[in-house]
Amino acid sequence: MTQYVLAIDQGTTSTRAIIFDHSGAIVSVGQKEHRQIFPRAGWVEHDPLEISARTRDVVGEALARANLNLGDVVAAGITNQRETAVVWDRTTGEPVYNAIVWQDTRTQPIVAELGALGGGAERYKDRVGLPLATYFSGPKVKWILDNVEGARAKAENGQLMFGNTDTWTLWNLTGGVDGGVHVTDVTNASRTMLMDLDTLAWDADIAGEMGIPMSMLPQIRSSSEQYGTGGPGGVLKGVPISGILGDQQAATFGQVCYEIGTAKNTYGTGNFLLLNTGEERVASQNGLLTTVCYQLGDAAPIYALEGSIAVTGALVQWLRDNLGLIGAAPEIEQLAASVEDNGGAYFVPAFSGLFAPYWRADARGALVGLTSYVNRGHLARAVLEATAFQTREVVDAMNADSGVALTELKVDGGMVGNELLMQFQADILNVPVIRPKVAETTALGAAYAAGLAEGYWSGLDDLRANWAEDKRWNPELDPAERERSYRNWKKAVTRTFDWVDADVS
Repeated sequence: MTQYVLAIDQGTTSTRAIIFDHSGAIVSVGQKEHRQIFPRAGWVEHDPLEISARTRDVVGEALARANLNLGDVVAAGITNQRETAVVWDRTTGEPVYNAIVWQDTRTQPIVAELGALGGGAERYKDRVGLPLATYFSGPKVKWILDNVEGARAKAENGQLMFGNTDTWTLWNLTGGVDGGVHVTDVTNASRTMLMDLDTLAWDADIAGEMGIPMSMLPQIRSSSEQYGTGGPGGVLKGVPISGILGDQQAATFGQVCYEIGTAKNTYGTGNFLLLNTGEERVASQNGLLTTVCYQLGDAAPIYALEGSIAVTGALVQWLRDNLGLIGAAPEIEQLAASVEDNGGAYFVPAFSGLFAPYWRADARGALVGLTSYVNRGHLARAVLEATAFQTREVVDAMNADSGVALTELKVDGGMVGNELLMQFQADILNVPVIRPKVAETTALGAAYAAGLAEGYWSGLDDLRANWAEDKRWNPELDPAERERSYRNWKKAVTRTFDWVDADVS
């Protein structure tokens, strides 16, 4: 009997269920978007109950489209938007507040308060690999406990649970209030600012400084082992749930970046470039994050350097939804191709401040270099080029940290179908850009982790054999033009600094 692995990809804008066969090919997909909630400038929220309902819907949809039943599924894996914090009541299963999304900047005063205790942004970095920033989950939990009426008292009484959306999804799938498993994996735990990278355990001192009771925190497990099975009344009844990876680590795993020095870049709502550093955790000197890449069962953890960019694909959505310059995201390529260059316009999308390599929460977006010559096509081109320029900045930082220049870049995610962007990315990096045949590497990585745990795949060589190149873009841009345009980009970035003053909420 042919069997399959199912992956749940709980992303920033939608939740998907994708069924894969043994060759890593997609059998079927179910997908549903969820609302983006913006209560104030800089605040971004999701409804956890909506996410849970969408998860159930897409699993049923994927199974129905493939004409499969649960007996055909050997394992399920979960991958998720990282750093998005959910706090809920363990007795009722109800969230005490909306999920606070990774892009949200409301915790800046908390971040500043913690930094003022000593060490500034570097206060916890030697233990957790992360700078103090609004990006990570821990300060979001503190904000909920400090601002939701009754939440802190309930937390201190052991009534509340916390997790990124992987934990929320797993808990609900395995039974919720009726025996749900409260677990996260090492990759998600490494994005909370609460886990010691050496011990892979929660750091009680940091949790104490943030006012987060240890009883709220999920158990930390590896990325590939059986955590539980689908609950008796659920959409995955009896199916082993055996893999969890944060979305960017999942994409790295799906891109078979298992050797030291291999790297991938995911083009989604934001961009995330990860470089495998093996069993050694490398401390960045150039604005990158040190994070857990993956851990397979009882094996030693594998670490990575990561360059996180907050806004890339989200800028295309903003052009569509807020300005109405395009009717659908794919239309941006045609509009951008209507002109030969950006007309001198540069768009720095610091909507949530700037992430790597700057970590400037005081930055805000800027469109610069405008003249009366600039038209809609030039703006569309500037939007796409912003993604490539930001990636160049991260690659430069990664080359400096690792001491080895990147020779090629594996890419995946929703934007890699944009030929104009991929060519410009190769041009501005001056290295080949390579797209795999299966571009859904995030879901594939979660499927691989789950399937390995259940023996569906025998080992990493099985997974390497599945990877195949689809297309390669080689650099074509004149070197002088490459450096001139990049110089102007760097100048544009400086115009975004120091925009948010202390008296601006």
